[in-house]
Amino acid sequence: MRTPFAAGLAALALLAAGCGGTGAEGGPAGGGTFTYALPADPGVLDPAMGVLNVTNTTLSLAYDTLVSVDAEGKIVPALAQKWDVEPDKVTFTMRKDAVCSDGSPVTPSDVAASVDHITDPATKSSIYGVLVPTGMKAEADDAAGTVTLSMPEPFSFILETGRAIFVVCGKGVKDRSLLARSTSGSGAYQLTEAVPGDHYTFKVRREYAWGRPGSSIKEAPETVVLKIVPNEQTAANLLVAGSLNGITLYGPDRARVEAAPGVTKAVTPVANGQFFYHQGDDRPTRDPAVRKALTQAIDLKELAGIASSGTGKPPTGLVLYPRPCQGDTVTGHVPAHDPAAAAAALDAAGWKAGPDGVRVKDGKRLTLRYLYATTRGAGVQAAAEYLATAWGKIGAEVKLNGAIDTKLSESLNATQDWDVVWLPIGVTLPSQLVGFLSGPGAPKGANFAHLANKRYQSLVAEASKVPAAEGCDKWLQAESALFEDADLVPVVETNVLEAAKGATYEMLAGMFTTTSIRLTQGG
Repeated sequence: MRTPFAAGLAALALLAAGCGGTGAEGGPAGGGTFTYALPADPGVLDPAMGVLNVTNTTLSLAYDTLVSVDAEGKIVPALAQKWDVEPDKVTFTMRKDAVCSDGSPVTPSDVAASVDHITDPATKSSIYGVLVPTGMKAEADDAAGTVTLSMPEPFSFILETGRAIFVVCGKGVKDRSLLARSTSGSGAYQLTEAVPGDHYTFKVRREYAWGRPGSSIKEAPETVVLKIVPNEQTAANLLVAGSLNGITLYGPDRARVEAAPGVTKAVTPVANGQFFYHQGDDRPTRDPAVRKALTQAIDLKELAGIASSGTGKPPTGLVLYPRPCQGDTVTGHVPAHDPAAAAAALDAAGWKAGPDGVRVKDGKRLTLRYLYATTRGAGVQAAAEYLATAWGKIGAEVKLNGAIDTKLSESLNATQDWDVVWLPIGVTLPSQLVGFLSGPGAPKGANFAHLANKRYQSLVAEASKVPAAEGCDKWLQAESALFEDADLVPVVETNVLEAAKGATYEMLAGMFTTTSIRLTQGG
């Protein structure tokens, strides 16, 4: 994988986004301003660099994709009205009525240029190899109105990739530098003001008529403002007071917001909380017996409640909703809680208790450096302390290392100074995980935990050669193979509260369904 490691890791950990929306009583009212809180600045707005969730939320107002997805995970038309799928390529027939924000038509060549820019080594795109698979090529036929995306070999999710590519059109195709703080897309809204660190203002395009089938922009707000509000408590206060129309909450302010008058809400899955074991040559967790023993020492149900502050659900897989492959890959595939068996397994593996209770093998103490992001909230900190206590009871010495996201990425890649890491995953296709769960280990590759699960690799190789629907069973088995070997341990499906006041809206995989945004009567 050629994606820079830090960017790829950000995609793995920070593209965490659920799908769902808010509902409200009262009829729609056109015009007005819809204000939504972002927890951080979206940064550079070039879609080729859109690796963070906040960036893609922002871009979804101004850009369209070739296809979209409904709440059940079914692919539906967007810029492409139909498609023909083969094992190694997909040909999209484009709509003819889509118009860019500068008035120019959206063409197949625009799509090809967007893909070519992402895959160009000089671009150093953050999404290449993650959202856009390595080796993808694009060929446009403007006369026929088609664009073909192809891969060097069969690729299961060749069609689904079309929902991950924001198509740049118009002036932005010729001068990508314009996209740092402006937009050049065919979406329902156009960016009119960017004040980094404070707000981003978008104006509606009333001519927009090429969105999801059956949708309409006629009653949508005239203006959308994305307000940067890093503090959740502040965001909650602003929503309750009516200064914001929409927020996403992870933490303890959820309860009071849910109880506030006039607030409508939806609980939305956002990511999977889990931890990985480092399997480098010098790590005690390279031994599967050690990994399984450490996993058996943990009451995962209790840990899930701690990590999510009681709001999470039992995990059923690694991929976010709406999943292309339905099924539970977790239940029955994770070593069960049994501290006595864990201790016996460590004895059998040669790890004997030392004078201070810490196990030793070949003169080396069973020391685990546990890495986690301090930006993930109090639950993740409490989960780290719980793990340290539980592993201490079976003879492991645990050293906790909390770090901000950028330092966590550096530790995972450059210094490799960790044995266990808590890392949330937020992807929408199982293929987006392959480079992180197999292949060259960091720092040469994106396989930060140095996983080498042969069964996973074999099943992925088989699944990748057939269309998604045919390969789903093997994709699901591949996930289970990781859990059975305790390469990573799924703990909890975390969720967020999408809360609205005076408005309704829908989000899918962290992106606005722009035609769903409405201000409600009396809001």
